[in-house]
Amino acid sequence: MIQDYFKLALGNLRKRKLRSSLTIVGIFIAIATIFVLISLSLGLDAAVKEQFKQLGSDKFFIMPRGQAGAPGSGGAVELTTKDINIIKKVNGIKGVTYDIVGNAKIEFNDESKYFMIAGFPLDTVDLLVESGGYKIDEGRFLKKTDVGKVMLGSRYKENFFKKPVGAGDKIIVNGKKFKVVGILKSIGSPTDDALVYMSEDDFRNLFNVPDRVDQIIIQIKPGEDIEKVADNTKRKLLNLRGLTEKTRDFEILTPEELLNSFANVLNIITAFLLGVAGISLLVGAVGIANTMYTSVLERTKEIGVMKSIGAKNSDILWIFVIESGLLGLVGGILGILLGMGIGKLIEYIAVKQLGTNLLQVVFPWYLIVGCLLFAFLIGSFSGFFPSRQASKIKPADTLRYE
Repeated sequence: MIQDYFKLALGNLRKRKLRSSLTIVGIFIAIATIFVLISLSLGLDAAVKEQFKQLGSDKFFIMPRGQAGAPGSGGAVELTTKDINIIKKVNGIKGVTYDIVGNAKIEFNDESKYFMIAGFPLDTVDLLVESGGYKIDEGRFLKKTDVGKVMLGSRYKENFFKKPVGAGDKIIVNGKKFKVVGILKSIGSPTDDALVYMSEDDFRNLFNVPDRVDQIIIQIKPGEDIEKVADNTKRKLLNLRGLTEKTRDFEILTPEELLNSFANVLNIITAFLLGVAGISLLVGAVGIANTMYTSVLERTKEIGVMKSIGAKNSDILWIFVIESGLLGLVGGILGILLGMGIGKLIEYIAVKQLGTNLLQVVFPWYLIVGCLLFAFLIGSFSGFFPSRQASKIKPADTLRYE
């Protein structure tokens, strides 16, 4: 019986192709929007979790609180090498590294740009490489004995300057020549992929910053509780800096806190955009309801004939509900196909134009099935009341209908 209902509903939709096509536009746009947003959210979530997986669960970060602008741009609060010395004495800590960041003029082949320079202690280069997930594309990493040498992000090998920079070339940073010993592989962030990395000593001489530190990376010993070690580190720093919990001027971020912060921001953005998509969905639902009400009026005689030959109210209700559900389902199918296309286009633009691989899309089966089911249910619900009206029409009334 259900199969017959579907056949009748499909036949009715085929007869009214233009109206059906116009009706599904609202659902089509809404489902496409929802599908793109959720697939991007899932892809971004997966990409960030992969980054944290590479980082590991044995590291946490310390940064100045309330820093104005990017690291190294100056602020009321600064961390210093004194903080590093006290952190190294905390029980449970395996290693400590840090970086200092500043803006500089970078010159190559008679072309100049202004961008960020990062300095770090070369005796802890292994920890920095591990925490950042860095990999060499050309040349090598900086070594302890390197002076007047730099590593560059992947963009220097691509399109940062008109002519690609390679290992062995020389660049000028704030008027001083440096030899490029290595080019890093892309890590997916346009800012990080354009960084220049040099030794701490070269950086401090170049920028005249004797003891400032912008970010501290701490690795704990195997088997230690990261929350406990982070809390001990916080108390040591508070004592050193003469602060209390209320006046604390630095942030300690564990992997779990970083993930939670990211998830909260992502949820807020997704909720807002889904609200916009919900408006399109409402418009689509109203369009289906309007079409079904019109269809009931147009087919009053047809309904009367069906009832006169034995069709029950429930039969009429099912036919019209399935018809409206199919309108939603077709809109859902087209919306998913459009969503896949838009999602892949966004991913392509992000990689090629923005230089980031964080904006990825994933299309899990449950998202596809969920969107199809959702579209069908929205269509069915939108057509329920017109369908119930159709089922209540009396055969005698159809004789008086013109």
